[in-house]
Amino acid sequence: MKIVAVTDIHSAYKKAEQIIRKETPDVLIIGGDLTTVGSVKEAEEAIRQFQTLSSKVLCVAGNMDLPQHDELFVKLGVSINGRGEIINNVGFFGVSASPISPLLTPYEISEEEIARRIQRGYNQVKNASVKIFAPHAPPYGTKVDIVHSGIHAGSTAVRDFIENEKPDIVVCGHIHEARGQDTVEGSKIVNCGPASNGYYVLISLEKEVKIMNLHLST
Repeated sequence: MKIVAVTDIHSAYKKAEQIIRKETPDVLIIGGDLTTVGSVKEAEEAIRQFQTLSSKVLCVAGNMDLPQHDELFVKLGVSINGRGEIINNVGFFGVSASPISPLLTPYEISEEEIARRIQRGYNQVKNASVKIFAPHAPPYGTKVDIVHSGIHAGSTAVRDFIENEKPDIVVCGHIHEARGQDTVEGSKIVNCGPASNGYYVLISLEKEVKIMNLHLST
């Protein structure tokens, strides 16, 4: 199975389309911030276009999306916010939004709500052979949640879940400058980097698992 993960598109749909066309994935994960406070109509047009480019699209909303986008993603059959889906014995689940912050962005929720949504989704896929977790926010206290000032700005609920349940792969975004990979309790964590700048992640699930941070020019 070939999986492409993109986060932080921020309405740069043409750039995201170039990534998808280049890789032709079996599964496309959109890990939040599809828009920058875009309308529901804008989000719908983007998702419908991506559905023409990949046979399966799975999506969570980010802190710069609107809460109403989650309702849209359910309607379009792409939501993994507090939901799980198993494809060829690979379980995908995720959580939208970011923890509450001083920035007061459009879609922030409590760590308690993040934890509740994660558990709901995980319960639907916990028997899958491989589990891929897609929170918008990275786990707290890792290499992939450090902002420019040097502080950690990830989610403690995401971190706690990873330590307790150890999903195989965690795909996140949110902190643009923290693109890269880390490992927590054996779980491989990957911050995709902003797709608006051509960054994405390629995951290959063949004889062995390969996870690569890539740029459109590579």
